[in-house]
Amino acid sequence: MKLLRTIRLDPSDTFVFERAAEPGEWAVSGGFVFSDADPDRLQGKARTAFRAGFLGVDSLGWSTLVQIVEATEDDRARLVEALARRLAQDFGAPDPATALAAADEEVTFSESLCTQPVDTLIAVHRTFDGGELRETFRALHRREGPKPLRAFAFLEAEGEEEAEAPEERVDLLSLAQEMRK
Repeated sequence: MKLLRTIRLDPSDTFVFERAAEPGEWAVSGGFVFSDADPDRLQGKARTAFRAGFLGVDSLGWSTLVQIVEATEDDRARLVEALARRLAQDFGAPDPATALAAADEEVTFSESLCTQPVDTLIAVHRTFDGGELRETFRALHRREGPKPLRAFAFLEAEGEEEAEAPEERVDLLSLAQEMRK
C-alpha cells in the first residue's frame, strides 16, 4: 500500500504558510479544512494554504508537495486514528465514530492519489467553483536522462596543450577607467 508524506525541498513552505508541516509527516489533502471558509475572503498565507497545501496530520501544518511512499496496514491504521483525534479536537467532530469514519474517508482519498510509483511528488491546486471546492492534482516525476547544463559550466578539454593557448589577462580597472572617459 502507498500513502502520502510531506516533503520540503526548500524552506519556502516556512514562509508561505502560517504553519508549515514538518518533513516526513503523514499527509492528507486537507480540503476539508476549508469546507466552511469563504475563499473570496481568504488572504495571505491562509489563501496560499487553500490554493496549494497538503495537510500534515501531526502538526496541522501545510506542505506544498507530498511524496508517495510505501506504507503498512499499521501505518494506515495509525494515520486514521491520528486524523480522527484531530477531527475531534480541532475540527469539532460530533463524536468519535463520526471522526473515525471521516478520517478513514480522507485517508482512502489520499490513497487514491497514490497511483504513481513510490517517490513521485504530488502537488495540489484548489479552487472554489460554482459553490463547490475543486481539487486538481499533478504528479511530478524525476526527469530521466542527462541533467541539463547549468548557466555556467567549466569543461576540461582533453588533448589540448596549455602552452599552445595564448595567455589571456583582463585588467578590469583599466577597462572601467576607459569607459568613464
